[in-house]
Amino acid sequence: MITIKEIREARERIGVALAKTPFAFGPFISEQTGLNIFFKKENLQNTGSFKLRGAFNKIATLDAGDRAKGVIAASAGNHAQGVAYSARYFGAKSYIVMPEATPLLKVNGVKSLGGAVILRGANYDEAYDYALTYASERDLTFIHPFADDAVIAGQGTLALEMLEEIGDLDAIVSPIGGGGLISGVALAAKTIKPDIKIIGVNAQGANAMKTSFYAKKPINSQSVRTIADGIAVRDVSATTFEYIRSLVDEIVEVDDEEIANAILFLIEKQKLVVEGAGAVGAAAALHNRLNLKKGARVGLILSGGNIDVTMLSVIIEKGLVKSHRKMLLTVTLIDKPGSLRKLSAALSEANANIVHIDYDRTARSLDYGDAYVSVALETKGAEHQEQIRAKLNADGFSFKEV
Repeated sequence: MITIKEIREARERIGVALAKTPFAFGPFISEQTGLNIFFKKENLQNTGSFKLRGAFNKIATLDAGDRAKGVIAASAGNHAQGVAYSARYFGAKSYIVMPEATPLLKVNGVKSLGGAVILRGANYDEAYDYALTYASERDLTFIHPFADDAVIAGQGTLALEMLEEIGDLDAIVSPIGGGGLISGVALAAKTIKPDIKIIGVNAQGANAMKTSFYAKKPINSQSVRTIADGIAVRDVSATTFEYIRSLVDEIVEVDDEEIANAILFLIEKQKLVVEGAGAVGAAAALHNRLNLKKGARVGLILSGGNIDVTMLSVIIEKGLVKSHRKMLLTVTLIDKPGSLRKLSAALSEANANIVHIDYDRTARSLDYGDAYVSVALETKGAEHQEQIRAKLNADGFSFKEV
């Protein structure tokens, strides 16, 4: 295992490339949870993620000859950008192997930093296997995203910053994928403040580390599926498992619905754009997964902000429906002049704002002479939606909610 000395040396080494991200009180989440939560906003880090810390520290420790040959990494995005950014700083060539389904935002992010992108494999693990082969064939240095002591030391610098600003934290909450972040953070935090509680958060669809932690032995998953792609790791690293087993107090998990709710909450209430992996800690807090006393002072790591805009739009759309601010209806009308006008008038009287409408008279399930009208309504909450239902029923409309 590394020591606090190596983490402090890493901090000196990476300072030239790093933004000192804010560590600030989150008033709305604190009020809602009864905890005093402080966000470490690594979503505002250069490259948009904490991954820059470990990648830069690793490449900085290579000798000039190895850097001249080039470096390679396998990553779905954030580690990739950290490696590309760091390699460019040192004038080294970087090769990044990414799964074929990686969002375009992350592919372009790597290319803009000078990385040569190789799309290979259906998931991270297949990309990882190919990267190792590619590195061996071309004598490149492989930069592991988490199972590397220099990378872990770089990630641990987060805890140094957090505890220097707020020394009396009761707990730190960190996402867990491969475990590099929580390993470095836990080692630094426990060395400085031995009684601090370290809580990890897995995505339910990628929970190999949680399963392994409580089984007290590494247990790999058969597959992973989660919107938190930054922590969608199938296999447990023996390296990080040893750190986690000895330094982490508890691991909890959240599902994709809870992660999506947290992303929307952070946008609306805290004005922070955070990706799925970065939002799992907030999801755990918002859904009462953290076993902490009321009023506890909690440092919560928002590990990254590189969310694909397509995914973000889906999360927002579903969030509006779930929070009763959008209502989707399919109304059956008699297909004759004036029917649509009557429906529009009824919705207007109920103060419902139509934001989308579609008219279908050819669906096979329709009786002859009828039509389906699909409408999306902007509404003002659950009570308003009930008023809309009552109005449509009173006026004799047949409808179903989507």
